[in-house]
Amino acid sequence: MTPTAPAPPKATTAATVVVVMGVSGSGKSTLATRLASGLGWDFLEGDLLHPAANVAKMQAGTPLDDADRQPWLQAIAAWIAEHLHAGRNGVVACSALRRVYRDRLRDAGPGVRFVYLQVSRAVLYQRLRHRHHFMPASLLDSQLATLEEPGADEGAVCVAAAGTLEATLAQARRALDGPRPPAQ
Repeated sequence: MTPTAPAPPKATTAATVVVVMGVSGSGKSTLATRLASGLGWDFLEGDLLHPAANVAKMQAGTPLDDADRQPWLQAIAAWIAEHLHAGRNGVVACSALRRVYRDRLRDAGPGVRFVYLQVSRAVLYQRLRHRHHFMPASLLDSQLATLEEPGADEGAVCVAAAGTLEATLAQARRALDGPRPPAQ
């Protein structure tokens, strides 16, 4: 008889990790930082977990593919799982462009919520032209082509993020504080 591995211990308290998602230039990092600070929760800048090869590829103007994103998503999912297991709340800035990526992050444990920042291509392009980041504006169209907006069954909070940071933050907080939509 082969022994089975023991089940991981359950978290001591219910925790939530909010993933602020959207394409590059949507304001994920800025909103996630402010949201985490306002709630007193831990913050993770997901871009910091990209392997060096991913950063070099993006800096060269080459879009990432699913294989490139796997170690990055795994690292973010591990951070989320660690927080949920420990009963610690957190906020993550992560593009999570495709449903399979969001499913991977959801698999980290119960308590994962998504805030999707919706912004027009024109506004995104203007933002990307005026910032210093390893993701060049030339990759915007590849990000938009990869994006699968969250479906109604995912329970994501959708926030129009073309206005001021304060208005976007207030909209996100109201939606997160309201009734939680069912995710299937």
